[in-house]
Amino acid sequence: MAPRILLARHGQTEWSLSGRHTGRTDVPLLEEGRRGAKLLGERLHRAPWDGLDGVEVRTSPLVRASETCELAGFGERARAWDTLMEWDYGAYEGMTPEQIQAVRPGWLIWRDGAPEGEGVADVTARADEVVAWAREAERDVLVFAHGHVLRAIGARWLGLPVSFGARIRLNPTSLSVLGWAYGEPAVESWNDLGHLVG
Repeated sequence: MAPRILLARHGQTEWSLSGRHTGRTDVPLLEEGRRGAKLLGERLHRAPWDGLDGVEVRTSPLVRASETCELAGFGERARAWDTLMEWDYGAYEGMTPEQIQAVRPGWLIWRDGAPEGEGVADVTARADEVVAWAREAERDVLVFAHGHVLRAIGARWLGLPVSFGARIRLNPTSLSVLGWAYGEPAVESWNDLGHLVG
């Protein structure tokens, strides 16, 4: 079977709750985020995943992703990878979309990039690196990372421009699976929050 990539977004933080762009600032998880990470881990250790024995695990080195990985029970197996860090928002770090629109009307990260941060081409290159790594694997892989970079990976897995990421929302502590259908890259599931309800 061709390898799939499982995408786990980090748990809730104060900045993600308030809508602030959180790129390279190392914001910790809220208690809600820690709880969600544990529930995600419990799900991945039950059928059909059964702990993902032998699966290669990588995480963004930023604490909100690495702690989510740890609390989900994959910390000992994970390797930190800078390529999975969130989009560098540069001058817009910590600002809400409304604050950014007040200084730059019409701005869209997926089209315009971030001043003093990363452009679309930069994030495309990083997403392509993750996709290439996942496709070269001999088995499924699991990554813990951030909303915008995971959406970029989703777009590039499908062979679409990173700008497609604007159309695929991703909630904190969600699980998504990118795989194959009829030999073509496909979305098996996206933004699955089933482990948080019940």
